[in-house]
Amino acid sequence: MREGKRSHSKPEKKTIGRRELVSFPELDIDAIEAKIDTGAYTSAIHCSNIHEETAPDGTKVIALDLLDPSHPQYNRKKLKFSEYDLREIKSSFGEVQERYVICTKIKFFDEEFEEEFSLSDRSDMKYPVLIGRKLLQHRFIVDVARKNLAHKSKIKQKQHKKHL
Repeated sequence: MREGKRSHSKPEKKTIGRRELVSFPELDIDAIEAKIDTGAYTSAIHCSNIHEETAPDGTKVIALDLLDPSHPQYNRKKLKFSEYDLREIKSSFGEVQERYVICTKIKFFDEEFEEEFSLSDRSDMKYPVLIGRKLLQHRFIVDVARKNLAHKSKIKQKQHKKHL
């Protein structure tokens, strides 16, 4: 006698567009535009003045400015991270670069995800945040013909609650 297949219900994947508004609660950044890039493995966030420092207790930290003064959401906060990694990451131009990588929370569709972000100077790029495959896999389907689906979903939910 054969046993029937067990159905393991996987969480339903949400559809996102080629660009999305995302928030970083731990970094005090709300509704910043991100490019969804299925060609990139690691997600990235624009930082300037990235450097290593030694804290008073002797531990190494990385210090940085999130975004830069030319960005409208630049908040002048100097951030420091004691937990980080230095990795080789291939840039969009195919060259391997050493980049610092931190773990932080990102929020869209009213869900928060703990994810790794490489820190890089994206001042020459149109979007300050890049969302890569590692964050996307098992969670999202990308519809390149659409954009800001997470933000539009949030607006619809607010309107629905108003009418209840």
